[in-house]
Order: sequence, then structure tokens, then C-alpha cells
Amino acid sequence: MELGTLIRELCSGMLVSLEIFVLTLVFSLPLGLLVAFGRMSKISPIRWLTKIYISIMRGTPLMLQLMVVYFGPYYIFGIRISSGYRLTAVLIGFAINYAAYFAEIYRGGIEAIPTGQYEAARVLGYSKAQTFFRIIFPQVIKHILPPVTNEVITLVKDTSLAFVLAVTEMFTMAKQIAAAQTSMVPYIAAGIFYYVLNLIVAIAMEALEKKLDYYR
Repeated sequence: MELGTLIRELCSGMLVSLEIFVLTLVFSLPLGLLVAFGRMSKISPIRWLTKIYISIMRGTPLMLQLMVVYFGPYYIFGIRISSGYRLTAVLIGFAINYAAYFAEIYRGGIEAIPTGQYEAARVLGYSKAQTFFRIIFPQVIKHILPPVTNEVITLVKDTSLAFVLAVTEMFTMAKQIAAAQTSMVPYIAAGIFYYVLNLIVAIAMEALEKKLDYYR
């Protein structure tokens, strides 16, 4: 296979990988914040339910979770599943998995803020919502950027796990081409694609971190 053809084939798979990556962040980041609130809730049932959820998501393999999300509706409820559900199942599995990790990162960042800031905001007449989103959350973002960056980079690589549900993302495409051509070149090219994407993510997150330096 010519290099140009190989790159075009991998790019088609890369678009699927990027779709999984972007949509996972879109859903998991806000969901993680909600889970973090539940984890810190003063209501015991909510706090324990979110704690169990986080424990399960972090304690079991993502690959297993993807298979449960995809096959669960049929095995548990007898609902017939179609091939069109594959990508949806991947997105659900990734979102609920990464939300658990982001929730703990958020919680660590929120709990690192001195309680004096909450008290000062209350004296100034801020509501709880205003205090959190105008004063606390910007500082939390600054504190959690390094661990969030690590998770985002891991997500780029984890998109390759979509192959378990036969979603043709870049790694699956590289594997198919390598098997057909009996060559390592597709794997090397895929590795370069992943590395470049992670490099872009790292540079973007570093630039964002520098922009937030005024919170020091």
C-alpha cells in the first residue's frame, strides 16, 4: 500500500477517534462535576451512591465496562441491539468511566480551597452559586489542570479500546491494514498520529495553565 493511501485510511479512522475523544470530554467533564458534588454531599445516601459508583468505575477495566454497556440491554432487559448502537455504547462507556476520574480530581481541587474564602464571600453577600462559580471554580481549574491533562492524554490513547465493540477507529484501521499487508508500518504510522495528537493536547493545556497564572 502506498504511503498516501495508508495515511488517508488512517485519517478516516482518526476522525472516529477524534469524535470519541471530543464527545467524551463534552459529556464527562460536566458529569464529573455533578458526581463530585454528590461525593461531597451532606446527604448520606447520595454521598455513598456516588462513592460506590466511583469505586466501580475506577476498579473495573474500561473494556469490561464498554461490553456491559453494549451487551447489557440485551442480556438484562432483552432489548435487541443494532450495530448502530456501537458508537453510542462506546461514548456512554467512556463518559461514565472518565466522569468518575474527573469527579475525584474536581473534589480534590474544591477541598483544597481555604474555607475562609467561602466565609468572605458570604459576608460580601454572594449566594452559594455565585461563590462557587465566580470565586472558587476559577481557582479549582488552576489547581486541577495538571491531573486533568494526564487524564485527557490517557483518553487519547484509550480511544483505541473502541475496537472491542468493532468501532473502526484509528487503531482498528491500522490493525486491519497491518494484517492485510503483513507490515508494521501501519502501527508505526498510528503511533505517530497518537503522539502528535497528545503533543497538541499537552501544548494546549500548558498554554491554558499559563493563562491562569494570575491565580497564584
